[in-house]
Amino acid sequence: MPFDIARVRAAYPALAEGYAHFDGAAGTQVAAGVVEAVATTMRTAVANLSSAHVPGRRSGELVAAARQAVADLVGGTPDGVVFGPSATALTYTVARTLSRSWRPGDEVVLSRLDHDANVRPWVQAAEATGAVVRWAAFEPESGELPAAQYAQLVGPRTRLVALTAGSNAIGTVPEVAEIAAVAHAAGALVYVDGVHATPHGPTDLPTLGADFYVTSAYKWSGPHLAAVIADPGRWEGLHPAKLLPSPDGVPERFEAGTPSFPLLAGVRAAVDHLADLDPAATGSRRDRVLAGMAAAYAHEERLFDRLLTGLTGLPGVTIYGAARRRCPTVSFRLAGQSPAQTASALGERGVCVSAGDYYAYEYFTAMGLRDSGGAVRASIYHYNTESDVDRLLTELDRTISGVVPDAAGLTGGELLR
Repeated sequence: MPFDIARVRAAYPALAEGYAHFDGAAGTQVAAGVVEAVATTMRTAVANLSSAHVPGRRSGELVAAARQAVADLVGGTPDGVVFGPSATALTYTVARTLSRSWRPGDEVVLSRLDHDANVRPWVQAAEATGAVVRWAAFEPESGELPAAQYAQLVGPRTRLVALTAGSNAIGTVPEVAEIAAVAHAAGALVYVDGVHATPHGPTDLPTLGADFYVTSAYKWSGPHLAAVIADPGRWEGLHPAKLLPSPDGVPERFEAGTPSFPLLAGVRAAVDHLADLDPAATGSRRDRVLAGMAAAYAHEERLFDRLLTGLTGLPGVTIYGAARRRCPTVSFRLAGQSPAQTASALGERGVCVSAGDYYAYEYFTAMGLRDSGGAVRASIYHYNTESDVDRLLTELDRTISGVVPDAAGLTGGELLR
């Protein structure tokens, strides 16, 4: 069944403003059902968690429904879903908690392909405990993260392997399951950053082999809230710093303060939206999520092929990374123009892209690009269309005509005046 893009786009009120959004990697637009769920909750009598009255019980129901929704999205268990304000904040919580048992000489293995949110918390935890950081390198040309290197990086003192399920910079999808198997054979835990990967296809934690998996709802049509998912038994053995009167059960002991009940309602609605992407899908919400995300992935891949083909045909464009498996995300630069200038030029024409290092600090440092402004990033999401892609390529061509030497005899500044 063809992906009904008109139906999908109708679910996003913000798209009516007419921008072409290629900045989903930084945060997607919000589905209408999410907006309504948040607003309805804010109009409804809710209170802090309590069994004494209806408003308090409603709050508990909202929390439980959100945990179940995230579990359905990633193939986890509701009692293993911990919510927090961001993936960064949650990763710091897990890093501080896990590192309590680390000793000098223990090791953590990190990837230079990752967002800094899955790097710096572990580096800082290692520094505080005397643990050693070992680095997995990516291949500069392809952007691949070779799984074979982990056999040399992981050893008897390895306590944790942290890696991305999808690079937010160049889209690379590493062989997470293969790497996790190496880590587990040595007795190490695996922390997977799924923030960029989750929006772009079906996710199944048992298949990935992740002991911890973090994801952010605002990257998949939801509100600004994040979750880290693990087996409840894994959480049981961990004890974070917390207030004495706050809940001591799992997963509540990892959630500091009162949760945002309206945003939790939005999380549930966002998963329901993803489950509705394929109207022909039937079965449980988990079944429908898998079908919907598979349909969205196929649509995104078609558009991404169109984008890559168009980019390679433009003069003066350098593309970074060419992994065999990748999320629909590409970083590039135009000759003679900084990434910030390119993004601004496109933005003035209603095309939204990102520029800079997008917090992929290690990647851009290793590539020698960080000090010169990083790159331009275009990321496709399931509400994008062929006309969006063509619009981006057309506007890039216009910009290039004023940037590439001898292309039109004009500088970028002259072109845009």
